[in-house]
Amino acid sequence: MNRTAHHIARLMLAGAACLLGGGAAALDIVLPPETATYKASELPGYQLVQRNCMICHAAQYAASQPPSSPRAYWEATVKKMKKPFGAQFDERDMPAMVDYLVKTYGAERAAVAAPAPRTHAVAAPRDAPALLAANNCPACHAIEKSVVGPGFHAGAGK
Repeated sequence: MNRTAHHIARLMLAGAACLLGGGAAALDIVLPPETATYKASELPGYQLVQRNCMICHAAQYAASQPPSSPRAYWEATVKKMKKPFGAQFDERDMPAMVDYLVKTYGAERAAVAAPAPRTHAVAAPRDAPALLAANNCPACHAIEKSVVGPGFHAGAGK
């Protein structure tokens, strides 16, 4: 049997299987909205964690870490995200991020400040560069090339 005949025979068998088996139907799946958020805080690291960690992690990641985790654990974790995983945040921000994480989710929880009201960066609807910067998109994306995520032009073409 030549290659074309073999291909046609396979298609016919697949069609017959669908007809006899009732066929396949598409399944609509609706996921619930995200409800997990980082715990609000007056600590400067709160905004940094919101902006940098949520790029890759759900808030449950920090909440699922052992509550007795000392400062050294959080320092090692944040350093690991920077190198070798390549997280795109300024190394000078690491101490504030660690401070928030250890005081909110780790061994220094009693020292945490009262929660701050939730704030979100807002830019004018037509001010794309400001909106991208406010949401830290350039941490993973560039206009023309891939950084951690795809370039904006590549994403726009999909």
